Formats: sequence, C-alpha cells, structure tokens
Amino acid sequence: MQGLTDVKGALRWFNELRLDLLKSRILGYLLMLSIAATLMVGLLLFLVDPNIKTPLDGIWSAWVTMTHVGFGDVVPVSFWGRLLSSGLILLGFILFSLFTAQVSVTLIGKTLNNLDGDVRAIERDSAFILSEEDRILEELARLRLRMEMLQQEKDETEINSCHGADRA
Repeated sequence: MQGLTDVKGALRWFNELRLDLLKSRILGYLLMLSIAATLMVGLLLFLVDPNIKTPLDGIWSAWVTMTHVGFGDVVPVSFWGRLLSSGLILLGFILFSLFTAQVSVTLIGKTLNNLDGDVRAIERDSAFILSEEDRILEELARLRLRMEMLQQEKDETEINSCHGADRA
C-alpha cells in the first residue's frame, strides 16, 4: 500500500512541476526557436546537399541532428550540408542546456518557496518563544522583588523581636 501512496505522490509532484513549467514563457520561446531552426536548416539542407532528396528529409535530418538522436538514415554528404549540421549540433547543445537550466530554476524555485514557508513558521515560533520568555522574565522579576520584600519583613521582625527581648 505504501508503494501506491508513493506513486500518487510522485504523480502529484510531476503534475505540479509540469504546471510550473507550462507557466514559463522561456520554454515556449525555446520550442519556437527549435522548430524554426529545424524548418529553416532542414530546407537549407534540401537545397545544398545532394543526399537530401525532399524537404521533409531535410527537416527530419535537421531534427535528428539537433536532438542528438543521430539515426543516420538521412545524412548530409556535402561540405555545406555538414557545416549546417555542425551548427545545428551546437544549437542543439545550447537549446538543451537552456531547457535543463529552466527545469532546474523551476525546481529550485519550488524548493525556495517551501523553505520560505518553513522560515516564516520558524519566525512565528521564535516570536512566540520570545514573548513567552519576556513574560517569564517579568514574572521572575516580580518574584524576586516579592522575595526581597519578604526577606526585609523577616529581618525587621527579627530585629523587633530581638529589641523586644532586650527590653524585657
């Protein structure tokens, strides 16, 4: 039964992460940039490389190259085709790095939000403890004053009883 609870917790966490990532405009920009680069370089590959027979083959080759899958079924053979693919490899590294960074920022942000809640709870608790400490110190001061008054009364009573015994 614990395993089912863990799976539900993991799915809840993943859903929250997905919603947080969907709020990010950066991921949308990265996706648009990757699609635009794939289409543009794919069409350029079709135009400059004799091994790429159709525009769809060029787009497929560009996508496979940029995502670092490298199926090898459609490969540029010309200098310009390989040069374009090399640039696309670098762009793919950059895009995946930015994607990974955005996911990390989202996860760190969630952790900081959780920590912020914990810090606020600690601040509330410490404020309560400090107020209770002040109340206790005030009570101790009153008790000390009361003890000093009682000691003074006792001393006066002893002095008076000593003087009364001396007179008799």
